[in-house]
Amino acid sequence: MNQAPAKVLIVDDHPIVREGLAELINREKDLAVCGQADSGHRGFEAIEALAPDVAIIDLSLEDINGLTLIKNLRNRGFTLPVLVLSMHEESLYAERALRAGAQGYIMKREAPTRVITAIRKVLGGEVYLSDSLAARVMQRIVGAPSPSGTSPVSRLSDRELEVYAFIGQGLKTREIAAKLNLSVKTIETYREHIKEKIGLRNATELVQSAIKWVHLESARE
Repeated sequence: MNQAPAKVLIVDDHPIVREGLAELINREKDLAVCGQADSGHRGFEAIEALAPDVAIIDLSLEDINGLTLIKNLRNRGFTLPVLVLSMHEESLYAERALRAGAQGYIMKREAPTRVITAIRKVLGGEVYLSDSLAARVMQRIVGAPSPSGTSPVSRLSDRELEVYAFIGQGLKTREIAAKLNLSVKTIETYREHIKEKIGLRNATELVQSAIKWVHLESARE
């Protein structure tokens, strides 16, 4: 008897991306899309309800970000493999995704064949990394120095990076606090840490820096 195709759940807030990815996956005899979700919370609910064999998760979602969704899944005991498919540069986000509990990271600009390869790899219990990221990880393991020119933004923690992105999107401190269910004082503390780590002198420089960074990230889509 033929083995049933592996069930794939897609979590991405862009309908065109979801539909295109679903069409690509459903062409494969060993893979089938069992559901789609456009937000982190709906993604979590879909994983509970549909029990997929693998989840493909974008980092930029309309409520919680993909890293938070992955962490929530692991904290709740879900062990399904997760592949992050994102437009964000892997140099900043890939290792964060792996630390959160993902089994792979691939850029949206990669060829469709590579996406299918990445899905099959994480389904098989392996980790999928690009050649350049795998080389960086190996350098760290053997104690080789990191490449020069690393962005100061890479010094931020996952939560600080999330706050930094919200600042760049034009959200005020109270709005960020409400979005993340944190106190205003906590967000203000994050803002101070961000300024210190990136080397910014005041709130104006922080806002300008964050807006510029968000625009650069958006241009990658």
